[in-house]
Parts: sequence; C-alpha cells; structure tokens
Amino acid sequence: MPVDLSIVIGTRPEAIKCAPVLLALRDRGLGVRIVASGQHAELADDALRTFGLSADVNLHCMGDDGLTGLASRLMGAIGIELAAHKPRLVIVQGDTTTAMIGALAACYARLPCAHIEAGLRSGNLHAPWPEEVNRLVTDRLANRHYAPTAGARDNLLREGIPADSIVVTGQTGVDACLWMARAMGDAPPGRLADVLPAGRLVYATAHRRENKGGRIARLLRGVVGALDASGATCLLAAHPDPDVQEEVRQVSHERLIVTAPLSYAESVWLIAHADVIVTDSGGIQEEAPSFGTPVLVARDVTERPEGLEASFLRLVGTDPEQVRAALHETLIDTGLRERLLRHPNPYGDGQASERIARDIAEYLTLEP
Repeated sequence: MPVDLSIVIGTRPEAIKCAPVLLALRDRGLGVRIVASGQHAELADDALRTFGLSADVNLHCMGDDGLTGLASRLMGAIGIELAAHKPRLVIVQGDTTTAMIGALAACYARLPCAHIEAGLRSGNLHAPWPEEVNRLVTDRLANRHYAPTAGARDNLLREGIPADSIVVTGQTGVDACLWMARAMGDAPPGRLADVLPAGRLVYATAHRRENKGGRIARLLRGVVGALDASGATCLLAAHPDPDVQEEVRQVSHERLIVTAPLSYAESVWLIAHADVIVTDSGGIQEEAPSFGTPVLVARDVTERPEGLEASFLRLVGTDPEQVRAALHETLIDTGLRERLLRHPNPYGDGQASERIARDIAEYLTLEP
C-alpha cells in the first residue's frame, strides 16, 4: 500500500494516544507508516502491541548523551526516513523531543505536518521542561492542529495560529483508555490480582524531570503520611529512570507497594478502580475523569486547567505536608466519586480519533 501518512512515535504515551487514530485511519483505507524513533523503544512497542499494531521501522535513536544528542540523531534519522518514503502528511503527537523533531524534519522536507494534542500550555517554559518548549515549536511548525479542548484552541489562536488549521477533537488518550476498560472488564489484570490487598487504594506515579532532585521523595513522604490515618494502601508504579528509582528507595511503609512499570491494561484498571490517584502524569489527568476518580496532581502548574475547573484535579505540588493533608481529605470524602461522575470528562467523549481521521481524510483530498 502506498504511504499516505507517516506517524512518528517515540514514547509509550505517544503510542497509546496515536493507536486509536492509526486504527481509524486504516479503517478509511489510508496507507499509514508507523515510524518508531526509539526514544522509549520497549515501552512504545509494548503499547502498540496492546492495540494489535507494530512499528514499520525503528530508528533506534536513543542514547545516553542527553536531549541534545537525542535531538541530533532524530533529526538525521527522521529526515532520511521522510526522504525515502515521501508521505503526503506527517503526524506527530504531544510534546516529546520526537514530536518536535518530527515536525521540524517535515518542515525541512517541505511536507505538511499534523499535530495531535495541539495547544496545551502551562505558561512556564521550565515546567514542564522541555515539554513546554517542544509543544510551542511543534505547533508553530504544524499545518493541522488537533486541539483536545476549546481552551487549547484558544491558546493557539492567541499565538496567531490560523483558525482554519485548528480542529477541536477531544483527547485521543481518552479514546484509548475507554477502549481498554471495555476490553478487559472488571477483574484486575496481570500482576494486580496478586499484589492488591482489600480496602481503600491510592495509585501513585511520578516521573517528570522537574520532580527529580528530591521532589519525588518528598512527594512519597507526604503520601505515606496519609496512609496510617486512612488505612489505605498505596500502589506506586516506579518509573525505570535510575534517578527516580533512587528517590523511591528513600521512602518505605508497610502499606506502600512498589511495583515495576505496569502494562497499559494494569494502569487503566487502577485509574478506573483506585479511590485516589497521586501523579505528575498528563495522560492520567485526562483519563481519570471518565471514571470519576479524583486526581492529586504532583506539580505546581498544569497545562490541563479544564480538570481543575471541573474539580476532577487538584494541584498539590510535592510538599509533604500539603500532599498528606490533601490526600487525607480526599480519602475521607466518600461521596466525592459519586459527585464527579455526574459531570462529563472535559477532555473527551471517546470519539476524538474519529474526528481526527475524518479531518485528515478530507485534508488529503484537498491537497495536490
């Protein structure tokens, strides 16, 4: 099949959020080439397999020389890939280095680029870093902008992005999460059946660069400080990053269960069934409202204000006492989930991928 589209993916979140779009595009008979940059090779491959997909090529660009080295390798490898296959449209997702360099390589190749999850802004170039820089650059280079919310669209308009290039679609990560929840049912999948005790459950994750340097350990001290009074158990999915692992080892508690990174199915089950989530993940902020699960965001700012406005999210930072107090307050509010379930998820209704695929198909019919 000829290559109509090349979709460039680097990390597990990109793979998860692109998978339903890929399936919708292929349902329309479009030839889609999946280009894996290798930024997080194993995790991205596992996520694609969850949806019955696999990369057509892996560029193996990850190294141990930091962001500059990664960006340099990505620029050369993606440039060669696009020159060889000449897609009619290049698709990137989110705010990774892979997404930004994918958009830049498309620009240098004089190929149009579509950005899924366009318009997210924290307003702080250093939080999250380098993601805020990446998405600003990507949106400036893109020709089609798929904004997950009206607020994201407004951010783009304020920056001078043409209105006719923007489509408000919802968040494709919500599509993926709802698909997985339907597919796996109510029983805990994988390892969870063996490690989860009865009682109230806190699901925790932390991985962002700005939370390294002691902030993750401080966050976890706040979490365990709330466990005794509530009797809850916390399951922490520890990111494989060595710096994160070192901070996790500094905190222990009899009801703190530390696991290796979870499968996507395991993560979705916890998002749907935990009583509270403590996280610095952007994707979890978007997915949890579909299940009425309250989220304490372990950051000082978020580019997802819609969840704050609808009370699904609460910014708590990483100060131990602030985290402890917020977690305790949330755990004892037994009616919170019922109240949250009365409101729709502000990030999407499960149809974002269809909207994107439809717009791309229409866009390609108009291009020479």
